[in-house]
Amino acid sequence: MRAFDFSPLFRSTVGFDRLFDLVDSYAEQAQGYPPYNIERSDETHYRISVAVAGFAEKDLAIEVREGVLTVTGKREESDKSEGKDFLYQGIAGRTFERRFQLAEHVEVQGARLENGLLHIDLERLIPEEKKPRRIAINAARVKTIEGSVKAA
Repeated sequence: MRAFDFSPLFRSTVGFDRLFDLVDSYAEQAQGYPPYNIERSDETHYRISVAVAGFAEKDLAIEVREGVLTVTGKREESDKSEGKDFLYQGIAGRTFERRFQLAEHVEVQGARLENGLLHIDLERLIPEEKKPRRIAINAARVKTIEGSVKAA
């Protein structure tokens, strides 16, 4: 794994600490298990689909804390060793933790397990004060100064 040293950039930048932390956290989780998709259905709705074949609902946990969505999977030992003798085991069942950095105002709407995929639905809820608004343009008002002179 390649490590990046951002300390020289700290001397010449202000306010980018969060960006550097994001890059560091991404480099740490550059693993490929479990695979996932991120879909956007429209401007405000998203879905993360994580391939969790072999995991039951009781083996999975979803948590959101400080803008980070964490999906963890841990199978119980009793599920793994029920006297089975595998000739070949290609379905991975190892413990995992996958993190997703959520943008501001993105909230988890729900999750469901279907056909070996964990679907997590997200929605970006923009507060009214942050939404763009249209400003009406009023015609210039004419003011009367000293009875007969008009100014715009």
